[in-house]
Amino acid sequence: MLAKITEFVKENQAEIALVIAVILVALLAFSFGYWSAVNDMKKPIIIEQTNDGIQK
Repeated sequence: MLAKITEFVKENQAEIALVIAVILVALLAFSFGYWSAVNDMKKPIIIEQTNDGIQK
């Protein structure tokens, strides 16, 4: 059984590496999108001006 698995991996090494690379790129893209969405949900900084003209 183990011999068949190792033989399969050796025969399809390039395709397995390609699949792993595609999965990693997809996960990276998802994490950047998620991070961007979470970052956009933060409250914005509001600058208000008082009567004396000093900004806070």
